[in-house]
Amino acid sequence: MVSIPGEREAMSTLHKLAVLLLPLLVVMLAARLGTAQPESKSEPEPNCPRKCGELNIPYPFGTREGCYLNDSFLITCNDTENIPYLRRGNLRVMNISFDGELEVLNQVAYVCYDKSGEIVDGLTYSLQGTSRFPISYTRNKFTVVGCDTYGIITGSAGYQASCTALCDDTQYLTNGSCSGIGCCQTTIPKRVTDFNLSTGSFDNRYRVWDFSPCDFAFVVKEEVYNFSTAHLSNLSNIRELPVVLNWAIGNQTCEEAKINVNNTYVCGKNTECYNSTNRLGYLCKCIAGYEGNPYLENGCQDIDECKISNSCNRTCHNLPGSYNCSCPEGYEGDGRINGTGCSLINVPNKKFPFINIALGISVGLTVILLLIAFILVGVQKRNITKVRANFFRKNGGIMLQNLLSRSENSVQTTKIFREEELKKATYNFNDMLVVGEGGFGTVYKGTLADNKIVAIKKSKLVDPSQIEQFVTEVKILSQIKHPNVVKLLGCCLETPVPLLVYEFITNKTLFHHLHDESRVSSIPWELRLRIATETADALAHMHSTTQIIHRDIKSANILLNDDYTAKVSDFGISKLVPSGKTHLTTLVQGTYGYIDPEHFESGNLTEKSDVYSFGVILVELLTGQQVLSSERTEKNRSLARYFTSSLEEDCFFHILEDRVKQEGNVEQLKGVAEIAKKCLKMKGGKRPTMEEVKQELEALSELEGHTLVEIQIEEREPLLGEPLAYYDDTASSGLDSMRNLAAFQINSGGR
Repeated sequence: MVSIPGEREAMSTLHKLAVLLLPLLVVMLAARLGTAQPESKSEPEPNCPRKCGELNIPYPFGTREGCYLNDSFLITCNDTENIPYLRRGNLRVMNISFDGELEVLNQVAYVCYDKSGEIVDGLTYSLQGTSRFPISYTRNKFTVVGCDTYGIITGSAGYQASCTALCDDTQYLTNGSCSGIGCCQTTIPKRVTDFNLSTGSFDNRYRVWDFSPCDFAFVVKEEVYNFSTAHLSNLSNIRELPVVLNWAIGNQTCEEAKINVNNTYVCGKNTECYNSTNRLGYLCKCIAGYEGNPYLENGCQDIDECKISNSCNRTCHNLPGSYNCSCPEGYEGDGRINGTGCSLINVPNKKFPFINIALGISVGLTVILLLIAFILVGVQKRNITKVRANFFRKNGGIMLQNLLSRSENSVQTTKIFREEELKKATYNFNDMLVVGEGGFGTVYKGTLADNKIVAIKKSKLVDPSQIEQFVTEVKILSQIKHPNVVKLLGCCLETPVPLLVYEFITNKTLFHHLHDESRVSSIPWELRLRIATETADALAHMHSTTQIIHRDIKSANILLNDDYTAKVSDFGISKLVPSGKTHLTTLVQGTYGYIDPEHFESGNLTEKSDVYSFGVILVELLTGQQVLSSERTEKNRSLARYFTSSLEEDCFFHILEDRVKQEGNVEQLKGVAEIAKKCLKMKGGKRPTMEEVKQELEALSELEGHTLVEIQIEEREPLLGEPLAYYDDTASSGLDSMRNLAAFQINSGGR
């Protein structure tokens, strides 16, 4: 989160004043006003059952509707056995504490072998369905027991860890030690909400079977488990062990929950709020001198210290949240047992005038300090307003207003957001909401006040030279109305770094689905052809209707929604072509491997430059290969060159991705390859327009025919006509100066 200059100084000044004023205000006002707390907004029904078997079930948990805060806190109580279970995960609950801990039972994973090394018994274990209750990283340990054993734990968000326990003889084992000899333990990181356990043997217990015939792996509350050599053979008899989960209220911090417009803050009176450390959300606790359930409106009740302890030598007086030990009349001092005792007052009435004078001075100082505080706050607010106005000017706000004022459509659709709106939408730009990151900056997923989900683009660097690109992107996107172009909702200009707000596209980029090694499967051919057609339609619309040249068409700038509809994005370096002009002369920008070679050599930018880049994307869809790859030969490192070389060598079908070969219609594949060949011609004048490309792709989409696996292919003659000439050596070497930039763009997902 970026702070505004002057804001920190204002907060510091107010903090110092608060420290000075607090003791005075407490003395003067505590007896009349007490401690004010936001009111609880949710109370359980009366007469809710609060026990299941031996388990106490305090609110916000409950066993029936109306007795718990929300479904996450439902405890299912088995009527016949009177055993409590956590609804999410069906885990047996052993204890619930107000400090955000929930103790449940989980099973031990094990594998047992016979003397010949064959598996005779075993159990794998998964803890699932506790997304609202992460495993406590401070209270639990992942533990492996055995003498020829390894254990593996995998969890949410890609977490994986292993632990190894080895030994050759029981004489080296130490009870109570889990340092790797017979027993191994390791910690669990934050925010792990589920895990899978597996275990195995390195040598099938060949040398240690007589005293360690089994492998064991489990997650356990740290202080509960104490290793013993006897566990090597009989731990399988222990089916369940306790594990501690963390719980919290909601997904907001204390500060956000107190000002939430839905009024859902649940901490009652006489409580303190503090933020959870293992997940989003907050917890409540009774303040000093009070005890009870802090999640009920009047759950925290005053502790009567006079009844529960002998703290006074003399008379004890219970006070809200505290107590007082008084001395008899005519005596003064500390009447507590550990105090100074009561002593006779020699001149009882002399101190009263001094107290009145001191009280008067305190009141006067308080009034003066409050006036100073109000003045400073007013000055600081004016300074903050000036700073925000300055940011607005620096971020191109005036330029953008002038551009938008010339277009009625953009004025109606583009909104100027306030910084506070976007902070609330992203929980102060919380790292857990980051959905994209690269050299350009960071993209956050956010939820606006009307529950609309958006993507917020925040640049990392403040570069005045890029303000024009930012303004251009806003202007261009505000003018384009097409179902296959990402929709710009608005921007924020009152921060040091300008922010763009887009519609949220849920299914990542085309680059991710074609090249990410972690993807489950590649896109089927039918969808690839549809994505290509939709992208061509968007570019044709831009070229013919709004005269916009994108300049950075690549698979990483094509977003996909849940049904794989294509959305062209990132117009930061796009250009508007003035009426009557056919080209622009400008600096070469874009991504290496997609850049039009004619534009690179001459500096002349035309709509045919986008056609060339689109041709590279068609080759990506056909081959599934990276645009630049060190795994190919130096000559064919560029995918465009590799494609044209394959056509020249009559090896087109050999470079197709396996799934494309299996699913692709032969006529469609040949047709798309022919379109790609025309798009990749060296001379822009020989390339088709995007409108022509779109029409050809639409025609191919209607073809029906045989796939490659249904016919026998004999590649004796070129299938695509004459081979395509590509770069000469001098032209390709001219691009070498951009290799370092290209390598970075590839590693960061092409952006």
